[in-house]
Amino acid sequence: MKIRLIILVIILLGAAAWYYFSNNEENQQHDTNMLKLDQSNLEKEGDDTMTVLPQFTEVQGNERLVEMVTNKGSIKIKLFPEQAPKAVENFLTHAENGYYDGLIFHRVINDFMIQGGDPNGTGTGGESIWGRPFEDEFTMDLFNFRGALSMANAGPGTNGSQFFIVQKKEVESNLRGQMEQAGYPAEAVDKYMEVGGTPWLDHRHTVFGQVVEGMDVVDDIASTKVGPNDKPVYDVVIEKINILN
Repeated sequence: MKIRLIILVIILLGAAAWYYFSNNEENQQHDTNMLKLDQSNLEKEGDDTMTVLPQFTEVQGNERLVEMVTNKGSIKIKLFPEQAPKAVENFLTHAENGYYDGLIFHRVINDFMIQGGDPNGTGTGGESIWGRPFEDEFTMDLFNFRGALSMANAGPGTNGSQFFIVQKKEVESNLRGQMEQAGYPAEAVDKYMEVGGTPWLDHRHTVFGQVVEGMDVVDDIASTKVGPNDKPVYDVVIEKINILN
């Protein structure tokens, strides 16, 4: 009886984690108080610092480049080991070990994001290379712009193997003022208004990469027909992740 109770608790915890990301993050865009930045990072950089947005520069020597091959096409993504060392190490090691090979994008919401990286294919599984959740890595350099590769989680410090790519094409005009009030750098605000994204996920989900080629593939995946729990009716498969540098 005790063992059955423990198993039930584990199942419920997994379901709760999936529910958190599945519902909470979508609803945040409608809450005017959800924009969040780590003020300690703002204080370190100062108000007069010109913010460079590495997500929109050429691939640098201190960055990594991978190719995510799917049955819908290939997506090239650059990674940021300086800003998010643990998230990048976790992703690259899983990729090298074939952990993601054959997994599906289990949750797809058009004009929001596509999510994968769960061996269970449900959003309830997966673990980090360390066998335990690892901490968030937030920075004033990286944001959840359209094309950002970010860690999915069930709350602070619960990163495992799941990730998502932001696909939202536009940011609502009323969010400009909210971003400015929250302390976003002007360059980041302007870029959000230019390219789209999900600013309500900033400093809630670790950004560790950016699509540099293949957003048409991301859009194609996002537009696929889905069933219950936003799961594609026909599997969208990550066939392999090639490490290019």
